[in-house]
Amino acid sequence: MPAIATLVDDFDDNAVNGAIWTASYGTYSETGGRARVACAADYSAYSSAAAYTLAGSSIYVRIYPPAAGGAVTTAYGQMSLLSGTDGTELGAQVNMVTGKLRCQSNTDYWDPAAVEVTYDSTAHAYVRISEAGGTLTWATSPDGATWTTRRTLATPAWVTAATTIQVRLEAHRDSGVADVAEFDNLNTVPVVVPPGDAKKGALFLGFF
Repeated sequence: MPAIATLVDDFDDNAVNGAIWTASYGTYSETGGRARVACAADYSAYSSAAAYTLAGSSIYVRIYPPAAGGAVTTAYGQMSLLSGTDGTELGAQVNMVTGKLRCQSNTDYWDPAAVEVTYDSTAHAYVRISEAGGTLTWATSPDGATWTTRRTLATPAWVTAATTIQVRLEAHRDSGVADVAEFDNLNTVPVVVPPGDAKKGALFLGFF
């Protein structure tokens, strides 16, 4: 099975890639160069096939969470890695009601030992889940290049077993005003040309 790092989408063409997101549900679109997922009382998500392994690999994405919008307990955008057993999954969830980024390894839909940090839209712009040498690591980054570890955990057996992982970019709220969560740069970051190199880039491309 392919490594989860091979799942790449920059969402720049404003058309949902049906070859990747084969199991999506609810209300979703690709708009303004981002994956947009409805955040309402039902559930919506970009969802891949169960076709990847996290063992020795990693996945990251930029999350633009929804507004709290009057929700009582929950208004989130999250990246989830599903095991194939209901409720057993890894996740990085930004809940704008609590104002927390939650790094979770759920069993039966819950992780009593989840690590939560106060969400910072700059420092936690990108979230990453990786596995190496028997250890899971959750990390955050402002730019997709420099990472800060937020949680480590001994790799659960299901992650390295002969199972396939499904990726979901999901949003949900318990109540309040319907909104959207957005996601961008899945396993990729945009190339930024420094201002001083703009003319060089234009010359290279044959423009002046």
